[in-house]
Amino acid sequence: MPLSALPCGNIDPLGITGTPVYDPATGLVYAVAETAGYRHVLVGVNAQSGQVAFRRDIPTPDGQPRFDQQRGALAVAGGRIYIPFGGLDGDCGPYRGSVVGVPVSGHGPLISYLVPTARAGGIWTSGGLVTSPGGTLYAGVGNGAATSGAYDGSDSVTALSLTLRETGIFAPDVWRQDNAGDVDLGSLSPVLLPGGLVLAVGKRGIGYLLDGAHLGGVGGQLTAAAICHAYGGAAVSGTIAYVPCDSGLAAVDTAGRRLRVRWRGPAAAAGSPVLGGGAVWVADVNAGILYQLSPASGQVRQQITLGAPLPHFASPSLSGPLVVIGTMQGVVAVSGA
Repeated sequence: MPLSALPCGNIDPLGITGTPVYDPATGLVYAVAETAGYRHVLVGVNAQSGQVAFRRDIPTPDGQPRFDQQRGALAVAGGRIYIPFGGLDGDCGPYRGSVVGVPVSGHGPLISYLVPTARAGGIWTSGGLVTSPGGTLYAGVGNGAATSGAYDGSDSVTALSLTLRETGIFAPDVWRQDNAGDVDLGSLSPVLLPGGLVLAVGKRGIGYLLDGAHLGGVGGQLTAAAICHAYGGAAVSGTIAYVPCDSGLAAVDTAGRRLRVRWRGPAAAAGSPVLGGGAVWVADVNAGILYQLSPASGQVRQQITLGAPLPHFASPSLSGPLVVIGTMQGVVAVSGA
């Protein structure tokens, strides 16, 4: 879909913008593309042969496909693929955030969840939905329409069952101000921690530690502290969450149900991190640099120039001894992980 045909946005052309997901039970990789006519098409591809197993149009639950974008990573659980939707860059039009569940076969009835705000409330962060071991889906929901009056389900961590029924919700006491200033919790996927805890950090810069089984509603956090303005997806090791901040990676210790920043990495290393090989791997997207950091101290062990700029939400992946990352010119693999 060319940018010239869209009401707003910043990607030209718009195609597959949400990270695909692989289901070992079916052997398929699933991806959603936006194509001409504002169609969102789910495709299942055989991971071994590359053959397309199915294509299926996915109507967006808000009925506004022209204004909807599928940017969040897909998830697989309980025999379904879960597809989150938000809006285009520029936040234009009457879209509403939503999630659609599709059988992994590509056939059968769809299920859906629609954020109960009058407008916006996108589920757009690149990390997408997060699935707990018990099968609960957690979504980070963006700013909504309401800036006064009753709470409208936006600026939240929303818990959903595998049938996409809302089972819990958290929003900050300042949700009205967050909505008015576009400083909501929708920019970072909820972070699952040991003991059923969930960490939420968004554009305001405040981290909220939550009980995942009882999110607590408006103002229901266990504790809160200033962390950073966070975007993307975090990595976790024990009680430490490695949070991608626009001011550089932050190692946030949640031990004892408290929040404490143990260290901050290089200011430019602001991408979504991964853990492996005894290191934290994180990219400087603007300069095209991959950092290898010490998990204990944040000290830079290696700083590797990749030779090309990176997409805005690029995150490394680990495969055996390789760190693999997508650039604007292709894929780069770095050995030594």
